[in-house]
Amino acid sequence: MKRLFAAIKMNPSTRFIGVLSEISSSLRHERIKWVEAENMHLTLKFFGETDEKQIPHINLALQTAVFQSKPFTLKIANTGIFGSRYDPKVIWFGIEKHPELENLAKNIFTELQKCGWQPDRQNFVPHLTIGRIREVKDKPLFQKIVSNFTSLEIQEENVTEIILYESILRREGPLYTKVFSAKL
Repeated sequence: MKRLFAAIKMNPSTRFIGVLSEISSSLRHERIKWVEAENMHLTLKFFGETDEKQIPHINLALQTAVFQSKPFTLKIANTGIFGSRYDPKVIWFGIEKHPELENLAKNIFTELQKCGWQPDRQNFVPHLTIGRIREVKDKPLFQKIVSNFTSLEIQEENVTEIILYESILRREGPLYTKVFSAKL
């Protein structure tokens, strides 16, 4: 069994890293597990624990889905949270709506469904998780700090491939290894 997910790899720019550093520094008094810059990605589909016999079927579905797509550029902008104002769970950078991304995601879901993968219960909401919140001690201050970063342009990212990763969970943080990639 392998813990798998399909994603678009992000290559954080100096500005991206600077904004992330500024946010994490401003929130250093809170218990937040920050995602390391080298692990930044846009998850397209999380498979979870998957029998290795399924990997060729997943690879074929991903290859078929990208065959219908062409390279495009994503705009990473804005910052927000998932969860409520009073019980935030995740801090994210937003991905501006893009028809090619929506088409790619739809094609992936369609091809995977042909292989027996059920659609996710939640709608596809493109974002980059930058931090997982363990505890917020000062919620008004947390909200004020996050609101300082809600409207800003962070970076553009050229998308030319999707990657099937294995996620190996370790005490020092996850290790992502490429299992398969498909070019757009």
